[in-house]
Amino acid sequence: MLEDPAKLILRKSFARPTAAQVAAFKDVPTGFVCDAMNGVGGLDTAIGPVGGGSGLPEHAVGVAIVADNGPAEILATLGAMHIMEKGDMVVAATQGCQSCSAAGDIFMAMLKNKGAAGFVTDGTMRDFDEIVAVGLPAWCTGLNPNSPFARGPGRVGFGAAVGGQIINSGDILVADKTGVVVVPFDKIDGVIAQLDHIKALEAQAEAKVKSGAADTSRIADMLKDGSAVIVD
Repeated sequence: MLEDPAKLILRKSFARPTAAQVAAFKDVPTGFVCDAMNGVGGLDTAIGPVGGGSGLPEHAVGVAIVADNGPAEILATLGAMHIMEKGDMVVAATQGCQSCSAAGDIFMAMLKNKGAAGFVTDGTMRDFDEIVAVGLPAWCTGLNPNSPFARGPGRVGFGAAVGGQIINSGDILVADKTGVVVVPFDKIDGVIAQLDHIKALEAQAEAKVKSGAADTSRIADMLKDGSAVIVD
């Protein structure tokens, strides 16, 4: 390039869900949200509650604000904190870098001070005991004491590939001990409309199991029509 690009690009004008849309996912298990999207939407299994989730809130929901960093970088993450709104969940995309932390306790404390709902990264974190003391829920791939740099380049308010899913700023994130689910902005209302139906189906299934049911009628039907066979 003839000119050096900006080290950091910040975008604040992305579409945001309403407070009512976000509230519709409060305390909803991630499994229900995935079922409402035909069984998909969860990030890779490697991304889970920091330190196994011990001592931190077990559920979080908020508007994604995506910080698209390079490996071992934190400049975009700092930019996301600068423009975030109360109730946002900062997503630190690091291209899956595992060689250093994407954030530690000081950054988490500042996020909490600004009213963040939580933090998600496809990288690692550090300062686990201190993060627990801060009390802001976070999801990552593990723990690593090395420090990132803040040199850029980075982009905030756009989107990035994180844990096998594309997360765009303005999507809704729902996270619990099972993992993290992304609800794309243009699917929010449709997913909300399905949640009551999913909850009802789950309640029916649980009631049947508690009453002693162990339904294998589908396998029996397959054996009858020849689509399944017993060989021994």
